[in-house]
Amino acid sequence: MKLATFNINGIKARIEALPRWLEAAKPDAVALQEIKSVDESFPRQMFEDMGFRVETHGQKGFNGVAILSRLPLEDITRGLPGDDSDEQARWIEATVMGERAVRLCGLYLPNGNPAPGPKYDYKLAWMARMKTRVAELLLTEEPLVIAGDYNVIPQPEDAANPMAWADDALFLSTTRAAFREIVNLGLTDAFRACNQAPGQYSFWDYQAGAWEKNNGIRIDHLLLSPQAADLLRDCRIDREVRAEERPSDHVPVWIGLAA
Repeated sequence: MKLATFNINGIKARIEALPRWLEAAKPDAVALQEIKSVDESFPRQMFEDMGFRVETHGQKGFNGVAILSRLPLEDITRGLPGDDSDEQARWIEATVMGERAVRLCGLYLPNGNPAPGPKYDYKLAWMARMKTRVAELLLTEEPLVIAGDYNVIPQPEDAANPMAWADDALFLSTTRAAFREIVNLGLTDAFRACNQAPGQYSFWDYQAGAWEKNNGIRIDHLLLSPQAADLLRDCRIDREVRAEERPSDHVPVWIGLAA
């Protein structure tokens, strides 16, 4: 089973690039972030014609997550539990029914800048809610993949220039500590389990020649439960997607599971 995460930075802007990548990469299921579309406006028919089931949790102009799957999906839920007043569309779950069922959570974790401030408080509160939800899901002892744009730089080696991010909400010690609390529930960072070499990133700013200089950061992650980690065969970053016309500022990251 091939599962991927891809922050597309707007479905309208990526209406041609995303189908090309799906045809080339052939994921069984992909968690999308920043679709920036309400559910009714998402171009569902295009992806259904390609053989995908489409589940969205949209929001006008901002945020928005989705799952596209060539395999059947069951038990779809939308929204991160723990705060009924939270209207931001950042979390979606579904069980991907392959030879072995895998619970896939797609997330777009808050950026949190400027920090300190209300946006950073929201980020940390959201991560606390996520930790609670992940702990609940781990109790099922079933394969679990939590995939998305975490807006977290876990370690200095995950940034080309760590000092440039020293005061950013993505790299503050409190952010990384909250991320470690989630990982320490018993999750595996799929990419680092398969790749230890430096200079491997999933996001590059559009400005200042960041892509050409490989001045990037790794903030798109797939965290695996022990049951999913046992199935892990590979994890890679599709860097070449950045060379596409009108690319997103992120590129896809995918895993191969023996499931």
